[in-house]
Formats: sequence, structure tokens, C-alpha cells
Amino acid sequence: MKKGIIVFCFSLFWLHLSSQQLSHQQYREDFDYFWTTIKTDYCYWDKKQTDWAKVKSIFSPLADTVTSKGSFILLLEKVLYELYDHHASLSANTRESQRLVPTGTDIWAAYINGIPIITEIRLGFGADKAGMTEGMQIIAFNDVEIETAIQSFLAKTLKKEDVESKNYALRLLLAGKHSEIRKITVKYKNKQLEFFPDQPVNLLKEYKYDGEIESKTLHGNIGYIRINNRLGDNNLIPLFDSVVTSLKTTKALILDLRETPGGGNTTVARSILGRFITKEEFYQKHEFTAEEKGYGVKRSWVEIVSPRKTAYTKPLILLVNHWTGSVGEGITIGFDALKRVTIIGTDMARLNGAVYSYTMPHTGIRFSFPVEKLYHVNGTPRENFHPTIQPDLLTQKGQDPILNKAIDFIKNHK
Repeated sequence: MKKGIIVFCFSLFWLHLSSQQLSHQQYREDFDYFWTTIKTDYCYWDKKQTDWAKVKSIFSPLADTVTSKGSFILLLEKVLYELYDHHASLSANTRESQRLVPTGTDIWAAYINGIPIITEIRLGFGADKAGMTEGMQIIAFNDVEIETAIQSFLAKTLKKEDVESKNYALRLLLAGKHSEIRKITVKYKNKQLEFFPDQPVNLLKEYKYDGEIESKTLHGNIGYIRINNRLGDNNLIPLFDSVVTSLKTTKALILDLRETPGGGNTTVARSILGRFITKEEFYQKHEFTAEEKGYGVKRSWVEIVSPRKTAYTKPLILLVNHWTGSVGEGITIGFDALKRVTIIGTDMARLNGAVYSYTMPHTGIRFSFPVEKLYHVNGTPRENFHPTIQPDLLTQKGQDPILNKAIDFIKNHK
């Protein structure tokens, strides 16, 4: 396996064109490195319909026509569409790049019985503010009929049809480009409606969190902690410790991970898990497939989490949704393995495995994709895990049905 660094997320940086002009040969070498590394180390070929050899035959000649880093990035993005994996991405983008999913989107959608349906709206962001809701059928995007609009993001090299490729393309489309203002046309309750989720302000760019952690005591002496997309920041650890200590006299605690789409690292994950246990336990299983592919020797292991400081031992409720991504998902399956929580919410981002990051030799562009498969300790793939309780999001429009369900659950389970 080529040398890589294990990571779970990284911040995108806007492309700054270098004054140095790269040759066609250098772009071709970077493309070959990119293609070969994914071929060798990507760990989810078993559930993809992608013909990766065909990907090379189609896109490799295009690398010979590249004249700038910007056009090279757009080419690499099209190659990644062939994986239809939201956990595979580049570290650089252009203004014509699509926003990343789930971090850069406020709409989760999927094909249900062949129809593109919104399944969840990100609370507090543009689609929510514009009045969009779960259950809407998507008709068009920026005045282009939806089946035509997704074509740019559909994998072209599938051996057979895969609805996950269409779901991937749909979500990527709805996230929009960095350069555009979105107009989304839907059908809902026998009416055709138009929404402009990026007006008057594009909250996918301008949204500001109210601190790294939000905490309070809810009515009935229920503690509440929300982590705001900081699972990759080790400085979160002392903050989290302080907040947990401040809520030690509450009768139950709600930990809200619904705004953690950017992933994080396992140091922070274990620090959080460790505050709610009193003895060492297994919390997730890893599988490194490249070693078995290369040498026929399977490599897998189970990771341990250890208790930290004074444990909070009273009832714990974990809130998740489609913006609980990567490490947030790992924390969730870890808590479930520890039999320490009741998990309430929708399915999570369902991001595949643990990603490694690699750097291309000439352009310096980094790219990341899943190299380790991750599992619940009971053997369930992390991306297939479902919350214990899944509220109906349509019954309390304008409220927070997931949080309300958690509060009701605590009140009814004394």
C-alpha cells in the first residue's frame, strides 16, 4: 500500500493557481498516481458496480488535455463521481465544484420507489429557512428537470444499475456549486412550489455556530450538550469535560451529534465515550482490506476505549441525523456497543469507513477515500447502522421532533 495518513476530514481550500506551469506529462503522472492508489487501496469495491479499468480508459486521455490545476481538479472530481462515495474527496476545489456532502448541503434526498424525495432538512440552514420540508418530491433544479440535471454526476462506468449512484448524484446536485444560487422546484400536496434556499443569505457559506459546544439544562433537570462540528479539534476535550462536569447533577443527559458532518479524529471520539463508562470496553472493529488483497492475509482488529475522569452514569440519550458524519457515526456505534445510550434520530450520513489522505507528487493536490472498513463490534457495517428510535419528521413541522422525542422518552422512562 502506498504511504498515507489516516484522517477523517479536512478543510477545503480555494484553489490558488501557481505561477509554475506543469507539463502534460506531470498532469498525466498525477492522474495515474490518483487512479492507481484508489484501485489498490479503496476498500469498498465489493459493493460498487464501477468498472475502474473503464474509468481509466475514459478519463486518462482527458488528462493529456489539461492545461491548469483548475481544469485538472474538475477532471478528478468527475473520476470520483464514478465511485459515488461521499467519503471520497479532494482537498482543493474551484468555484465550479460542487459542495461536499454532507458538510456542504442542507437537503438530504433519495430515490424512493423511483421518485426523488426529500427525506430530511438540515435545521437552521437555508432550505429550512426557506420552508422546505421532508416528503417533497424534487421536480427541477435551477429550472432543469431533475432526471436531466443529475446526469452530470451519475457514474458512467457501472457494470449494472445501482440506485446508490442516483442517490449520490441527486444529493451532490442539490448541494449546488460554490458559484451558484440554487432554485429548487418541488411537488408537495398536489402543488408545484419553488424555493430559493440561498437567499437572502447563503447559509452554507455564512452560517455561524454559537460556540464549539452548546449546553443547558432543560425543563425537568435534563442536561443537553450539542457539539458544533468540532470532532476534529483536540481542544474540544477539556471543553467537553468541563460541560459534562457542570451537568453532573442532572437526572439524564442528551448528547446532540446532529451537527457534526465534518468528521473528526478518534482521540476526540474516545475522549467523549470515556466520560460515560467505568471500565475498558471494545467500541468498534476495523478491517484493512489492502493487506488481504495484496497478500491473502486478512487484517482486522477491535479498538478499546478507556474510562476518563468521573463517569456520568445516569441515562444518556444520543441524537443523530444525516449530518452525523464519519467520526460522529463512530461515536454512535461505539455508544451502542457499550450499551450505554438510547439513540434517537434518522439514519446518519452513512459514510463508508475510515479515510486515508494521499498527496499527488506534482500538483500537490491531496485526495482522501475509505481504506479501512469500520464495523459495530457486533459485525454490522457502520454505514448500515440504524438508530433505536426514528421519529416521524413530518408530524412536528416547525419544531424539533428528534429533540422532542428524546425529552418525552426521558420523562416516560424514569
